[in-house]
Amino acid sequence: MPADLVIRNARTRALFAPAGSSAIAIKDGRILALGDDAAMRALSGPATQVIDAKGAELLPGFIESHLHLFTGGATLSMLNLGPVFGFDAVKTAFDSFIRANPGQGILFGYAVNYTIFGEDRRPDRHILDAICTDRPICLMATDLHCAWANTRALELAGVLHGADLGPGSEVVMGPDGLATGELREFAAMNRVKMLSPLRGRDGLDYRGGDAVSDADRAHDRALIRKAGEYCARHGITSAVNMDGNEYQAGLMRDLALAGQMPVRVSLPLRLEEIDGPEGVARIDDFGPDVPGWLRFGRIKLFMDGVYDTWTALTVSDYPDRPGFRSAPLIAPEKFDAICIEADRRGLQIATHAVGDGAVRATIDGYAAAARANGPRDARHRIEHIDTITRADLERLQPLGITASMQPVHPPGSAGLPLEPTTTIMGRDRWPTAFPWRMILDRGVALAFGTDWPVSPISPLYAIHCALTRTPWAADMPDQRPKLEECLSAYTTGGAYADFAETRRGRLEVGLDADLVLIAGALEGLAHAPDAARIALTVCGGRITHMEA
Repeated sequence: MPADLVIRNARTRALFAPAGSSAIAIKDGRILALGDDAAMRALSGPATQVIDAKGAELLPGFIESHLHLFTGGATLSMLNLGPVFGFDAVKTAFDSFIRANPGQGILFGYAVNYTIFGEDRRPDRHILDAICTDRPICLMATDLHCAWANTRALELAGVLHGADLGPGSEVVMGPDGLATGELREFAAMNRVKMLSPLRGRDGLDYRGGDAVSDADRAHDRALIRKAGEYCARHGITSAVNMDGNEYQAGLMRDLALAGQMPVRVSLPLRLEEIDGPEGVARIDDFGPDVPGWLRFGRIKLFMDGVYDTWTALTVSDYPDRPGFRSAPLIAPEKFDAICIEADRRGLQIATHAVGDGAVRATIDGYAAAARANGPRDARHRIEHIDTITRADLERLQPLGITASMQPVHPPGSAGLPLEPTTTIMGRDRWPTAFPWRMILDRGVALAFGTDWPVSPISPLYAIHCALTRTPWAADMPDQRPKLEECLSAYTTGGAYADFAETRRGRLEVGLDADLVLIAGALEGLAHAPDAARIALTVCGGRITHMEA
């Protein structure tokens, strides 16, 4: 039985493959055999494709445990302002972007740091008007929980004089009675995003309901496919998309059935407080899975926002706002009821929780589900865990909670400035902020991702950030994981978090042929982000990326 594909002359590590394995054979999308080059050569036939790894390291494909494919695909045509700081640099970048994109439509910059114009000034419409007055422009914050628009964009969006958006979102108003340009959280941001050709269909709060033309659906499918190809370029073979709705489910099903998904996708149903426990049934509208390529079976909730907009829910007061702790996006009793119903239906729950108060409320909800329905292997997830109390750290493992975390999120990593986040957060929270080491030491399941396009998608860069993280003060604990712990969090840990550990995450006969070849030295990532690179990505036995 000749193999379809053989990769030889590779390095492997005991973490993933049997000792002595230097080659792998693939047949019908599965791993047929592992061994030395001679043994795999015997499985080659006239039609077998043979790839010389040239000493590169063979790993299981990376599992990106938290991203936003549709939004990410949209940002690939936006202006990346992540590395840009200072008015002159931003204006130069936007001037070039405007020349390259003529017309009158709105233009977006993304990955914008809160301190892009200096630590003493947040962006506002006045400074954006100095960049462009006659055309609407909008800057999307790096956390995707805030945006800033110029006056023209605010006028066209109908929010220059404010808007009543309900709890959790805000059009920030100035002393002159007009909007400052800062739009906090999804409902506010979406007013301006509606000016784009996508009309908010890629937004985390999109709920569908509007008729979408065939041309727009084709455009949106192309964006998602482009995002999948971008994943493959970075060695990713499975992706957990963290903003799901019926519309996205339809687009991704079309792609999966047509064999046009370069990456396997798990898609949740995103619910809000207004949906209540009854809304859990909407997941039935997603339809059936596409075996091997598209899975549902989970819901996504938001308990809070982020520290930079003071929307993270905390257990104690913000240091700069006595008496203020923000508010949960879902009231505790409603959250518990949603968790109980989702758990009763056998669904996995993934909840965005940044503040220590949000993490506590999320754990409380998962505990309520366990009490109501009895214990089961639910693997409910908490997304981010930027901050947590020491007491709540001890509650994660007994409840079987999975920590889904992003090595590129801590301030001071991935080019992010320390301010304003660390000051807004407060020094008392620093010892248990982004506590990867503490989580690993307690035996809590850990899965890594990037939250792309919030942060750069590269797993290798994320691992570099994890290995080189510096404590914010000399008396703070070192939360760094080891290299093999990082690799596990991106492979076996991601597979476990996605209920796919019997199919992926290891190099083992019979498992899915999801593989990545790493050129260079992974150990070098502790010193330089370019010490290793993706040479080849294989998903389901199909080559989805090959280095030129």
